[in-house]
Amino acid sequence: MAELLTHVLVAYVLLTVGSWQIDGLTPRWVPIGMAGAAIPDLVKVGILVDERTVEALLGFPFSYGPISTIGGVVVIAAGITLCFTEDRPRVFGLLVAGGTLSLVLDGLRMYADGQASFWLYPIWWRPPTPSLYVTSDPRVTAVAVVVAAGVFLADRDASDAPSERR
Repeated sequence: MAELLTHVLVAYVLLTVGSWQIDGLTPRWVPIGMAGAAIPDLVKVGILVDERTVEALLGFPFSYGPISTIGGVVVIAAGITLCFTEDRPRVFGLLVAGGTLSLVLDGLRMYADGQASFWLYPIWWRPPTPSLYVTSDPRVTAVAVVVAAGVFLADRDASDAPSERR
C-alpha cells in the first residue's frame, strides 16, 4: 500500500523535519512538496479515462506512462508552477523534490525481475531495486502513518515553544 498516502506522508515527514533546520523551508511550504509527491501517482487517472479515449480526443498516440517518470514530474511541476504568482522557483523545486521522493520510494519496492521501472526517463535505464517492500503490504503505510503522527506531534510542540524559525 505504499501508494499515494505513503508518498505524501513520507514527503510530509522529510520536509517538516527539514523545515526545522532549513531557513527558507517554513511549514507554509511543506504542502507544496506533499503535492509534488502525488504527481507520479497521476498515472492512475488511466483507471478513469482510458488512453484510447484521450488518443481519440487528441488525434495522436497518448500514454499515461511517462507521468510516472522524472521527466513527467518536471513537466507537470512546471505546469503547476505557472499557477503560482510568487516564489515560482521555490514552488517548482518543492514540487520536483516531492515527485522525485515518490519515484525513489517506488524504486525501492519489489519487482519480479529485480529492476525498477523506467522512472529515470529520459534516461532509458532500469536501475536495480533493493526490493525492500511489496506495494500491497499494509505495514508500509502503517509505519508511514505512525512516523508522520510522531513528526506532527513533535512539530506542534516545537511551534508552541518560542522559536525563531516561524
